[in-house]
Amino acid sequence: MSVPEQSMVDGATGRRFGQLSGLARACHPGPVVAVTALMLTLAVIAGQSTGRCLLTGAAVLSGQLSVGWCNDAFDARRDIAVGRRGKPVADGAVGVGHVWAVAYTALLVCVPLSFASGLRAGAVHLTGVAAAWAYNLRLKATPWSWAPYAVGFAVLPAFVSLGLPGHPWPAWWVVTAGALLGIGAHLGDVLPDIRGDLATGVRGCPHRLGPHGTRLLLPVPLVTASAVLALGPAGSPGPWGVTALAMSGLLAVAGTVLGRRRERAAFAAAVAVAAVDVALLLQRGTGIA
Repeated sequence: MSVPEQSMVDGATGRRFGQLSGLARACHPGPVVAVTALMLTLAVIAGQSTGRCLLTGAAVLSGQLSVGWCNDAFDARRDIAVGRRGKPVADGAVGVGHVWAVAYTALLVCVPLSFASGLRAGAVHLTGVAAAWAYNLRLKATPWSWAPYAVGFAVLPAFVSLGLPGHPWPAWWVVTAGALLGIGAHLGDVLPDIRGDLATGVRGCPHRLGPHGTRLLLPVPLVTASAVLALGPAGSPGPWGVTALAMSGLLAVAGTVLGRRRERAAFAAAVAVAAVDVALLLQRGTGIA
């Protein structure tokens, strides 16, 4: 009797591990980790205390987790319809009900963590989280699909700024750059999936532009963000700012030219420009308020 019982225990353990693994993959771990790490680093550079930095990171992490899980749960039927592999819910690794449950749990946790940084900071951050949920549930398939990304990315540095002593409002240039980065992130994120999304009736802004139009537009908000980050703060941009702006322009041109034959080249160039923008943002981080 011990062998069958042990097999049942091992089987249950394996199923639980599979579900946990599926949940981890369903949250979009890459963007979750990247955005959380970026905001935590910005909070440190901006001058938040250690405790406030941890609260900022926890709030951003819970918000990003809720958005990622909501996205996979809501898109499950569409992913199955187009045969998209690598999605845990669509692959059957975890049930859609489980993913909805953890999405709502993360959202509930995000509320007190956000307000722990102050009333205005919490309201601003939750506005961004709400915009991301609105994208998942409705706006993704409309011409306004870019707007939640613009709002969601703009509020992140604002959340950091409002979490500083005195809760100062953020500088105009950091909010503008965040919004532009968000639009670029939306175009880059959708570009590889445009054809599959169109097959299931999704007609967001990039889908209406088509793969070619989206590829041409992709570097525009990212390079504009570079210009805002380099030239927006008071004072001279310095050698680093000028060099970063020039690099962004060259990468954008290279991506546009090479992207005519290889779509991946355009995407890679956009990622490189975004990396330059992030470096500029962190370099300017002490003056975000």
